[in-house]
Amino acid sequence: MSLNKKDLVNGVLEKVRFKPRKKKRAQQFLFPELDYIPLSRKRANKLVDTTLELVKQALERGEDVRIHGFGVFRVRFRWARRGRHPRTGVPLVLNSRRVVTFRCFSRLKRKLNPHGASPP
Repeated sequence: MSLNKKDLVNGVLEKVRFKPRKKKRAQQFLFPELDYIPLSRKRANKLVDTTLELVKQALERGEDVRIHGFGVFRVRFRWARRGRHPRTGVPLVLNSRRVVTFRCFSRLKRKLNPHGASPP
């Protein structure tokens, strides 16, 4: 399964809750899980879009993007190099470019490999 933008929006809709500013009524104490203002799909979509846009802008400026407990996205420079076309074997020159790399934090690595097993 791959995670797409729709899944992110649904996760935001599920997890993000706004507390009401009004005084609490006696009935709301009976059901504390209903004591929130639901987030609209349109607003959740805008939150996800804005977050992804901020990440893109930071990477375009060459800055690192650190997400606590997840990892770091970095922009690296790759020099031009010689290569070959995989199908025909014809040599060619690959231009220099900037690429985005990701390095996950150790906490995420431990969750992925809970028993100390190293990947093959």
